[in-house]
Order: sequence, then C-alpha cells, then structure tokens
Amino acid sequence: MTLSVNARETFDELQSRLDLRWLAGRNGEAQVLESVDTNARRPSLAGYLNIIYPNKVQILGAEELAWMDSLDARPRWDVIGRIMDARPLALVISKNQDCPADLLQAAEESGIALWVSPRRGHELFNHIQYFLARRLAPRVTLHGVFMEIYSIGVLITGESGAGKSELALELVTRGHRLVADDAPEFTQIAPDVLDGTCPELLQDMLEVRGIGVFNVRQTFGDTAVKRNKYLRLVVHLTRPHLEPKPGGMDRLTGDLDTTRILDLDVPRITLPVMPGRNLAVLTEAATRQHILRSKGVDPAAAFMARHSHFLEPSP
Repeated sequence: MTLSVNARETFDELQSRLDLRWLAGRNGEAQVLESVDTNARRPSLAGYLNIIYPNKVQILGAEELAWMDSLDARPRWDVIGRIMDARPLALVISKNQDCPADLLQAAEESGIALWVSPRRGHELFNHIQYFLARRLAPRVTLHGVFMEIYSIGVLITGESGAGKSELALELVTRGHRLVADDAPEFTQIAPDVLDGTCPELLQDMLEVRGIGVFNVRQTFGDTAVKRNKYLRLVVHLTRPHLEPKPGGMDRLTGDLDTTRILDLDVPRITLPVMPGRNLAVLTEAATRQHILRSKGVDPAAAFMARHSHFLEPSP
C-alpha cells in the first residue's frame, strides 16, 4: 500500500504548532511525497539544507542562509537551481529570517512551497520529521477488537462469532477501555512499536450481536474509550481442540506463540472458547501474566524449577 501526503496537508497540520507562514510557491501545494520515495532514497524526510542528498523538506537556518550569501552569483544560482530541481515537498526558513529575493522568486516560479517559522531549526526538524514519519509509516488493518487492559494494548482476535465484541463489552464494564472495534489500524512508528488507532468512521462504536451498534463513549463515559495505544499482546479466541496436543506442556506454560504484524513478532496467547468459561477474567489473567513475563518473571519456569528440586534425592 502506497501512502502519500502533500504540501497543503503538511502545512495545515503543522501551521498552528510551528506558526508557519506560506511565503511563495502556493501553486505547489499539491506536491506529493509518497512512501515509496522514502524507501528508495538515501536522505531523511526532513533535514537541514543538503545539496548532495536533498531532503524531502529542506530546512534553512542561519548557517545555511549565510553559506548561500557567501557564494558568488553564478554558484549561487546553480545551488538554487539544484534545490528546485530536487522537487522537495517544501523549503522552511527558521527564526523568521528574511528570505533572499532570488530564492523567493525561484520557489514561486518552480511551484515549490516556501514557508517561514519563528521556531528554531531543531524544533522544525523534530516536528516535521515526526509528522511525516508517522504519516508515511507502514500500516495495516486487522480484524479484531483493540483494547487497553491494565495500561497495555491488547488485540482480541478470533473467528467471526467467537465472541470478541461480547468480551470487549464485558471488559469495558470492568473498567478497561476500548480503542477500536472490528477494524483497528496499526502503524509501525518505530522498529519495535505498533501504534493502534480506530478509523474515524468506527470511532467509539461497538457492535454486539443481538444489541446492534452502540456508542461506548455515550453509554459508559469518556473514560471508557481511548484514542490510540501501542500493541503489546494478542489474545486469540478459538474453539477447543478435540484432541489434546502432544506433550501437554501448554498446561503449564499456556498456549503461547507469536504472530507477525508488519515487521514485528507480537506475543500471542490462545484462549479456548467453551461454555461456562469467564473469558473476561481469563483475558485479564493473560494480560497480567504477560506483564509479569515482560518483567522477567515466569511462573511456569519457577514451578518446574521447584518441581525438579523436589524430585532431587535428599543428601
């Protein structure tokens, strides 16, 4: 899936935060940056002026403008021409510095967005890089219910009719929070972080068979929903196996494995769905168990060590 963002969207998103003003190149507001561009090129999404490996957003601080002023007329025009030929998404001047007339003219003629901000260069870099990285990060939509349980993000998956939404409803009544029902979107915002959010169309909604669609925020209050959460655990609901697994070690360790989501292996625990089982309590217990394991505490390993010690012959 190819993601994209244009200059107008970037400006609108960051204008109030960075006090941006659009100086020139308004006809370049449709200039598009696609995720494929960021994979195929060496430079970063945003950075200080770089002629050899042009960044997608070129930041011009006091040093960059001073360097350009030190150039003779011909090399200066050559540098400006190379900046425009690289077709950046935008040029941003920091600290409300005066924009050189030739740069202003070139941006207007080339249709390259030229902005100015009172913020320092490193602030511009951090905000722009963060926005573009999130906007163009790899993402995927999964089928399931995404919840915040004991402060960690838990994705509940399973076949249609397995009881995911009913489980989510019971967890909400127990004080946990809903992020997204049916189609949560996950974005890999860092090498080891998947951020889960809810599509705008489904915001605050939960669909339960027999009840229909209802608004969790209106029903249970603002504290029952959450805008986004990092995914840390998958709880998979399944019908029980007719035949026991060979070895039976899962009776001690639980049915644990991992599932691949984008570039990450996320821990997954499988819970059999059977009449009389309290899945909400089991899901809470599985989440607590995962938190313990993430801290290096493994009750199953401790039990097996205790068992081995008990079987050792006395001296």
